[in-house]
Parts: sequence; structure tokens; C-alpha cells
Amino acid sequence: MKSIKMFVVILAGSLLFIGCGNSTKSGKIGKVKDIDGNEYSTIIIGTQVWMTENLKTTKYNDGKLIPNVTVDSIWSKLKTDAYSWYNNDSTTTKATLGALYNWNTINTGKLCPTGWHVPSDKEWRHLTDYLGGENVAGSDLKTTTGWNKGGNGTNSSGFSAIPAGYRSSKGSFSSRGISGYWWSSTPNPENSWYCVIFSKDFTAYKYYGQRESGFSVRCVKN
Repeated sequence: MKSIKMFVVILAGSLLFIGCGNSTKSGKIGKVKDIDGNEYSTIIIGTQVWMTENLKTTKYNDGKLIPNVTVDSIWSKLKTDAYSWYNNDSTTTKATLGALYNWNTINTGKLCPTGWHVPSDKEWRHLTDYLGGENVAGSDLKTTTGWNKGGNGTNSSGFSAIPAGYRSSKGSFSSRGISGYWWSSTPNPENSWYCVIFSKDFTAYKYYGQRESGFSVRCVKN
């Protein structure tokens, strides 16, 4: 009789352990298309629904074309909307990295597919708070491969953050494989807020930077 009771306790403990081991920080996966016909995977993280890929549209959701600016000297002087591909190479970077947009594209309110929007700084903070705070959220956000110097994450959130690098306000490209930068829709006097994750650690930093910079975009559902 004693042996039977012991078996039940061990079995119950094992089941409990298995259940905890399979817990995740994300939910149901879906799909959404932009106006160009590009399809993106989406995922529920907490109370938010996020794209799991960087935006790559060349048009606003009303069909208007976004200017593709390739010349550094022109990019650096822009006070209007523009996008580019990393190193101006759509062939090898579009599918994996997405596009880099200046903040004027964000400010139109028409960059994401209808029913979606560029997240505010508050919404970025809501995401990182859900994942334990910005000091540790980077691990849950990062992909498990692709980050230089062993800086890969667990991607337990399913967000799949990649180090797509950025285009500086001067027009030069930098930091592919080292860091990922994502715009928020929140202005900060003469600059705007963004989220950045580096290979070197697991912090999801919140900074504000020049609106002429070219960063990646993730859309969140309305």
C-alpha cells in the first residue's frame, strides 16, 4: 500500500515539472499582409499582438509610395519621409532584415497595415515589463541565432528580434549582426524614442535619437 502512494506522489510531481517546463511567454500565432502583399507572422505576447518580422513595405497603407533614398548626402539632409534597404541591397536584405525607415515615415500614421500601428514608447515599455523589465527582456526577445559574439537569446516570447543594424543620420550603414533598432511613434522634443538591443547583453534599451536615422519597424495590432 505504501509503495502505491509513493508512486502517485512521484507521478504527480513529474507532471507538475513537465507543465512548468513547457510554459511560454507568448500565445497564438497568426498572419497579416501589408499593402505590397508581404506576409508577416504575428504572435500574442501578454495583452499585445506583435509582428514577429521587421516591416518591409515600400508603400503606405493608402497606396502612396515611400521614397527610396540611396544617396548618403541626400538622406542626411532629408526633412521628409524615406526608406532604404541595408547597404541599398534589397536582393540580400529585404527578406531577412526588412527595410530601414526614417521617423518621418512613422509620423504619417500610415506605415503599418490597416488595423496595425507603430508602437508608442509606452507600448514598448509594456512589452518589456511583461517580460520581466528592460534589463532582462532582450533575452526573451532575441532570436536564438544571428547575433555576433554569442549574444543570441532564448526567443521565448516569439518576438524574434534580429540584429538588422541601422542607417545613420549621415547616411552610412552600420551594426548588422551587432544590434537591432526599432522606432516608436513617440516624439521627444526634436528627436524620437526607439528601442535598441545589442549583442553584448540582454537589455532592451529605450533611447531617443535623430529622426533622420533609418531604423527597423515592428507593428502592433490596434
